[in-house]
Amino acid sequence: MSTAESTFSKGLEGVVAAQTEMSFINGTEGVLEYVGIAIGDLASKSSFEETVFLLWNKRLPTAAELEAFNAELREDYTMTDALKERIKACPVDAEPMHVIRTMISSMAMDDPSPNENSVEVARHKALNILATAPAIVAAFDRHRRGLDIVDPDPSLSFAANFLYMLNGEKPTDAMVRAFDICMITHADHGLNNSTFAARVVISTLSDMYSAITAAVGSLRGPLHGGANEGVMKMLNQISDVDSVESHVMNMIANKERIMGFGHRVYKAKDPRAAELMTLAKQLAEDTGNMDLYNKSHAIELVMEREYAAKGIYPNVDFYSATTYHCIGLKLDLFTPMFVLARIAGWAGHVIEQLGDNRLYRPTTDYVGQHAVPYVAIKDR
Repeated sequence: MSTAESTFSKGLEGVVAAQTEMSFINGTEGVLEYVGIAIGDLASKSSFEETVFLLWNKRLPTAAELEAFNAELREDYTMTDALKERIKACPVDAEPMHVIRTMISSMAMDDPSPNENSVEVARHKALNILATAPAIVAAFDRHRRGLDIVDPDPSLSFAANFLYMLNGEKPTDAMVRAFDICMITHADHGLNNSTFAARVVISTLSDMYSAITAAVGSLRGPLHGGANEGVMKMLNQISDVDSVESHVMNMIANKERIMGFGHRVYKAKDPRAAELMTLAKQLAEDTGNMDLYNKSHAIELVMEREYAAKGIYPNVDFYSATTYHCIGLKLDLFTPMFVLARIAGWAGHVIEQLGDNRLYRPTTDYVGQHAVPYVAIKDR
């Protein structure tokens, strides 16, 4: 047996490919920690900005440090004029995920030194991308609706500013807190597919823009970040709570994938889903969407009965769909919200990779033929 054969793991499952201090996952017990702090504590007590600082610096900030970090982030809220024009040039029927991927990539053209990869410079580039991404999403959504682009308000938090730029009016405190918690719970999650993509790209000593662009491309897939859109489509297909049982059982009988359930890592309930379930219920009550929440909860009960014994539980996508709908987001903006949050994690991993880099170069297990004779074209 060859070395490649003896170490082959389809999908790299179980293969340790990086070391990190950012997030810890225990899938058996349903534990997620950022730098050792339970995700539930961060969701209930922290802010997205403080969480980003924690991930990038491996510790919580002092009050003065957090104030300085907020100020630095808000200085970068505003898009360049060139970026605004590129957004206005986008077709109005373009998919938002394609737009944000393309616009983040294009930001390199506005950077006089896009290829500089010292850890400190990479951090500044990451902060700029993190601060600008909400403006990109909001500006494109308003562009496609035929509305004027709303400039950012540096007096507002990350969450409040995005909702303000999207809707053109100040959001309620409940909406801001809900969105902030969504950002916290999505900020990082070990070496998931998109994070791995970012680390692979930066390991070539490419650049921050290329690494984040690759990660966005990975996240777009329905088996990764795109799953929350699938959840909402499923919910929209179910007319009422009384129809949940038959609908879900028909999907199971037809071997259709129930989006928002199961996870490559968790064999217990995703701890992020637990936080978002409580949030989704509160928001549904506040916004008159209890029918949607009740359908979601009914689906969970059916799936718990049918699949909990197999370790299949709701994941982060399941209740985030209800939450984003209650906030008022369009369906095709759900996955871009994942991008806004996960930039924090991607950038943190890129910075970690740069600090102790080695080029990713796995091998393959060749299973094809050998010594096949070449046949001239006239004889084929």
